[in-house]
Amino acid sequence: MRRIVAAALGLGVACGALGGDQSASEAIAQYRQMLEDGNPAELMELRGEELWTTPRGPRNVTLEQCDLGLGPGVVEGAYARLPRYFADTDRVQDVESRLLTCMTTLQGFAYEDATRAWYKAGSDLEALVTFIATRSKGQPIDTPVKHAKEVEALAVGADFFYRRSGPLDFACATCHSQDDRRIRLQELPNFENPASARTSMTVWPAYRVSQSAVWTMERRLIDCIRQMRYPEPELGSDAIIALQVYLQHQARGGVMQGPGIKR
Repeated sequence: MRRIVAAALGLGVACGALGGDQSASEAIAQYRQMLEDGNPAELMELRGEELWTTPRGPRNVTLEQCDLGLGPGVVEGAYARLPRYFADTDRVQDVESRLLTCMTTLQGFAYEDATRAWYKAGSDLEALVTFIATRSKGQPIDTPVKHAKEVEALAVGADFFYRRSGPLDFACATCHSQDDRRIRLQELPNFENPASARTSMTVWPAYRVSQSAVWTMERRLIDCIRQMRYPEPELGSDAIIALQVYLQHQARGGVMQGPGIKR
């Protein structure tokens, strides 16, 4: 925590001392670099690994036989290849929805118990996603678009990205389809630019300093949609998963580095 406070103060001094957009960007980059050695997301990773290997639920079993797409129990590289189609559920799933499938079918949790307080800092689901994501570090994003439902999800996700709607007449593309856009000090990725898309997607999940919590990509998208004044989607909704398919497809080939540091 002392490291975070010091870095935050350093960011304020740096931004005050330096002028111009480029100077602010350099200060933010320096701020993130200061935090990387002590990223609090590492604690969530450790907790997630413990949850993965500890017998839990009504059936008192671990998640070590959970199939994340590469075979039962295979975690290495799985996150970089999600979302993807799963025959046992006959749907495209991201890491959260797949974990919920395993928690209910393997461990015997009721869905309501598995999802309880999922949005709160330090939730079990957040920890498990962080653990799984770190096991793809160094792996290229390679979300499959082969099955008919994966192809459909990509098309739906692209449509969602560009569709203007809601009381503000916003689309995801309103903020994320041009270079050099920013909200306050936060640079916005341009998902029409593959390099920019990779820079963004390869560092999620991420520790958000402003929230003092790790956020997954799904949680970030749900919050974005809430801020756009759309009806807030449920956890694991097909629309959110389809949007992730599109974003991952735009960032394909990017090498996973998460968990990252965000404002």
